[in-house]
Amino acid sequence: MKSYDAIVIGSGHAGCEAALALARLGNNTLLTTLNLDSVAFLACNPSIGGTAKGQLATEIDALGGEMGVNADKNILQLRMLNTGKGVAVQSLRAQVDKRGYHSSMLDTLLSQENLSIKQCEVTEILTENNIVKGVKTSFGEEIMARAVVICTGVYMESRVIIGDWTAEQGPNGFVRSHGLSSSLKNLGFEILRFKTGTPARVDARSIDYSKFEEQKGDENIQTFSYKTKIQPKNIYSCYLGYTNEKTHEIIRSNLHRAPLYSGLISGVGPRYCPSIEDKVVRFSDKTRHQIFLEMENASNNEIYVQGFSSSLPYDVQEQMYRSVSGFENVRLLRNAYAIEYDCISSLSLLPTLESKTVQNLFFAGQINGTSGYEEAGAQGLIAGINASHKLQGKKPFILDRSEAYIGVLIDDLVTKGTTEPYRMMTSRAEYRLLLRQDNADMRLTQRGRDIGLVDDERYAIFLEKKRQIESCEKVLDDILDKEKVRVILEKYDELSSILPRTARELLRKSRIDIFSVQDTFHIFPDVSREVLTYVETEVKYEGYLKREKILVEQMRKNESIPLDKNIDYSSIKGLRLEARQKLDKLRPLSLGQASRISGVSPADIAVLSIYLHTRK
Repeated sequence: MKSYDAIVIGSGHAGCEAALALARLGNNTLLTTLNLDSVAFLACNPSIGGTAKGQLATEIDALGGEMGVNADKNILQLRMLNTGKGVAVQSLRAQVDKRGYHSSMLDTLLSQENLSIKQCEVTEILTENNIVKGVKTSFGEEIMARAVVICTGVYMESRVIIGDWTAEQGPNGFVRSHGLSSSLKNLGFEILRFKTGTPARVDARSIDYSKFEEQKGDENIQTFSYKTKIQPKNIYSCYLGYTNEKTHEIIRSNLHRAPLYSGLISGVGPRYCPSIEDKVVRFSDKTRHQIFLEMENASNNEIYVQGFSSSLPYDVQEQMYRSVSGFENVRLLRNAYAIEYDCISSLSLLPTLESKTVQNLFFAGQINGTSGYEEAGAQGLIAGINASHKLQGKKPFILDRSEAYIGVLIDDLVTKGTTEPYRMMTSRAEYRLLLRQDNADMRLTQRGRDIGLVDDERYAIFLEKKRQIESCEKVLDDILDKEKVRVILEKYDELSSILPRTARELLRKSRIDIFSVQDTFHIFPDVSREVLTYVETEVKYEGYLKREKILVEQMRKNESIPLDKNIDYSSIKGLRLEARQKLDKLRPLSLGQASRISGVSPADIAVLSIYLHTRK
C-alpha cells in the first residue's frame, strides 16, 4: 500500500500552490488530478491579477509561491489598473498565454523534488477517530497519508448548462469529480451548491477591430514576481466594445429559455461577475454594457469576450453576439456556458484552513466558496504551509487582516462565511493603504524566508531592495540647498512663505515627485525606479499610514485575547440569543475574530469582555 506525508486533491491553482509548498518544505507529497491536461488550467478569463487580485498574486510570490513566477513567463499584456486613483487601489493585471501557463506550471510540478503526480479520481476521504489517514480512488486503490488538502475547484459534482442542454462534466469538457462530495457529506460537512459561468470564445479573424477601442499595455512597470529579471513585452492589445439595445432586446425576448430564470440552474452565482442576461435584467436602465476582447494564447486566434458570459441556448448566443458592432460576422469557437458545482461551508474551517472536525484535513480554493485563480492560489499556499507545519509539529502560520490581503480573504471565509462565490476586492481590506501592490515583498518576504519557502535568489533581491530603501531614508532629512528648493517650487507652482528644508518636506507637496527631486539635488544615487516610487509613496502618505498603524494596534489588542474553545456561550448573561447561537456554532479563537462574526454586535463583545475579565 502506497503512503505519503501528504496528498493534495486537485491540480488547479490552489492544488499547485499547496503541493509545491508541501514538497518544498520537505514533505513527501502526492498531487492527484482528474486530467494532467487540466493542471493550472485557466478555465475562465486568460488573466492573472486585477483589482485586489494583483495584490494577492504578489503576496503569493513574496511568500515563495509560484503563481507570479509562472504568470511573468507567459505575459501577453501587462497593465496597472486604477492609475488615476490612489496607490491603495492600484492593482496589476496581465493577459497570459493560457496554454503556456498550463505547460510551464506542469513542468515546474514535474521537476519538483519530493512531489509525485498521479492522474486519478479521489472518491473518498479515509479517516480514523476523526483523523485523516488517506484517500480512496475510483480504481479502488487506497493511498495512505498523514495530511490531505482538498482543492477540487469547480469539479465536484459539476454540471455544465447551455440553454436546456446539460452535461455532467467539468469546465472545457474535462471530466468531473463524482463521489467525493458524498464522502465529505458523510464526514459531516455542509455542502453548498454554487454557480459560475464563462463567455464564448470567438475567432479573431471574424472580428472588425475598427469598431472597437484599442487598449495597449503599460511599459516598464512592476511584474508579479520579484524574481523576474527581464521586463515582459506587451505582445497583444485588448479591445473595448459595447452591447446595445438590439443585444438587450434579443436577451429579453429569450429570457424564458434562460436556465437562470427557467429554474434549471439552482446554484448561487457570483454577484460581482453576473451573466449578460442577469445584467440586462438587473440593470434595465442601462442601454449598453462593456465587453473586452482578450487574446487567449499566442498560438491561435481564440478570443475571450470578457463581460459577455451567458447560459442562453446556442442559437440565441449567436444572435446576441452578432448584434454587437464589430461582431456582425463573428464566429463562435466555443459557446458560453454556466457551471454548477458543490462546495463546502467555509465556516467549518480554522484560520489555518484545517477542518474543525477532521484533523489534518485541509481545504483550499473554490471548494471553500471563493471565485478566482488568485484567491485559490493564496488559499492553496496557506493550506500547504499549515499542513506541513502540522506534520512537522510547528506553530500554525496565520496572516492577520493588517498583514496581507491573504489574511483578509481567509478571515472573511472562516469568520463570516459566504453565501455566494466570494471574490477579493480592495474595499474588503480595512488597511489597504498598508497592503499596497508595491510593498508586498517588504511585508511578507521575511515571513516566507522564516517558513523556508523563499529561496536564496529571491531573498537576495529582497535584501538589496531593503538596502536601497534604507539609503534613501538616510538622506530624506538632510538640509537641501535653499535656492534650488525655491527653483523647484516655482517650477511646479508650489511656492509658499515657508520653504521646505528637506527632501521629505519637499515630497509632501502634491505636485512634486521624487524623480524631480533626484534630478535637481542629485540625491538617491544607484537606486532603482521601483524603490524611488516606493519611498515617495511612504513619504506622501506618511500621516495616513501612521493613522492606519494605530488602528492596527487597537485591532491586535482584541486579537491577542484568546477565547477558550469550551466556553458555554449559552450561560453568559447579557449576550443576545443570536450572538449566543453564532458564537456557539463558529467557536472563534479570539475576541477580535468574535467581533467580526455577522450577528455579534459591539454590545455583545462588551458583555463577552466583561465575562472574560471576571473569569480571569
